[in-house]
Amino acid sequence: MTRPPSKRLTDVELELMSILWKTGGATVHEVQAALPPGRNLAYTSVSTILRILEQKKILQTRKEGRGHRYVPRVSKADHEAATIEHVVEKVFDGERASLIRRLIDSQGISESELLELKKILTDRLGK
Repeated sequence: MTRPPSKRLTDVELELMSILWKTGGATVHEVQAALPPGRNLAYTSVSTILRILEQKKILQTRKEGRGHRYVPRVSKADHEAATIEHVVEKVFDGERASLIRRLIDSQGISESELLELKKILTDRLGK
């Protein structure tokens, strides 16, 4: 996989990339069919966004019959890491502990998630 883009993905780009990460690659029709019920994006809109993602070097295309199959060049994990790094730098002034503290202090975190974090930290510290 290639290095994640320096620019953030728009909401709709991320929506389409999520489909492509799950499928490993798809045609415009397949991406359009995988959209959630009620999410009506025209074929031309999906096609345009996929071409933009290709120009940004986030996707690559393979000729398939009369159309193209769009395949991610950037993994979901690499995109997540780059996005987190961006948030840490821009929102938390480079302080990772501040991000983690904010996550832990948020009201939406469950006890099982806290226990999972504790296990991760314990494993990381080797204790």
